[in-house]
Amino acid sequence: MIIVAIDENNFKKATEIIDNLDPDKCMIKVGSVSFNSFGPEIISYAAKKSFEIFLDLKLHDIPNTVKKSIQGLIHLPIKMLTIHTSGGLEMMKASMEAVGGTNIKVFGVTALTSLSDKDVNDIYKRKASEHVNAMLNLAELGGIDGVVCSPHELEMVGKRKSLLSITPGIRLKKFNDDQKRVMTPKDAIDLGANYIVIGRPITSSKNIKKSLDEIYRSIQ
Repeated sequence: MIIVAIDENNFKKATEIIDNLDPDKCMIKVGSVSFNSFGPEIISYAAKKSFEIFLDLKLHDIPNTVKKSIQGLIHLPIKMLTIHTSGGLEMMKASMEAVGGTNIKVFGVTALTSLSDKDVNDIYKRKASEHVNAMLNLAELGGIDGVVCSPHELEMVGKRKSLLSITPGIRLKKFNDDQKRVMTPKDAIDLGANYIVIGRPITSSKNIKKSLDEIYRSIQ
């Protein structure tokens, strides 16, 4: 499943992108840029257009704060949300308690795809693959629904039958931008990604509908 990232702080631009997308071919990701700019209004707009919505706020705080934050979000028409796995086991358990009684799935971010292997080593003092593997262990113990990981860690996730995967860092070709650990849509799907997040290759396209259609066809 394709998830198109709406990372706009101009409401007109955000809605124009949504208007050019097809809810039968993609979901919508509302991240901190759009949510902090427009609040629930952008989610309501997408929901009225029949899109399923992934709220990507990457919550990371003490367990009780994250639990209460999620309890404040579950009334929104969202299908999935994100936390940081590095928040720890108790925070993940608190997140699952918060979505109890709903159909909302919780995904844990393992390592941002903007981080290179050197960045991960500088921060966590281990290789990216080692760090992601440790976060996968925690995610399973915490009972969350899935993880957000780069395409390069998909094979590790595939060995964890209890975890779904959301994969950002999807590029049609090599771009000189802030994403380091990237891969094409087809390659990520072939490696087992359940969801692939695509932003600029679609949203910055001169023909958004055509770009979505081409990617959709490429992964069928």
